[in-house]
Amino acid sequence: MVSYLVIRLYQIIILILLIRILLSWFPNVNWQSEPFYSLRKFTDIFLEPFRKIIPPIGMIDISPIVAFIVLQILVSIIVHILEIFGL
Repeated sequence: MVSYLVIRLYQIIILILLIRILLSWFPNVNWQSEPFYSLRKFTDIFLEPFRKIIPPIGMIDISPIVAFIVLQILVSIIVHILEIFGL
């Protein structure tokens, strides 16, 4: 049951990150107004650590790709541990 909730939470976070990435393609989105400000603040928690390590390649920011991979690995490890304990 707990592993199911972890997987659902992961899916919601990925969806929110995808929305942020797609919105970044539109130059006239005002990131200082709601709901975009809250969306940016929430997703920056996941993206900023990778942006500090990985510089953009030209005008392409690959930090979301790395964030997706790392999140997937972390969720897999957490779910595996939870399943070992029968949660």
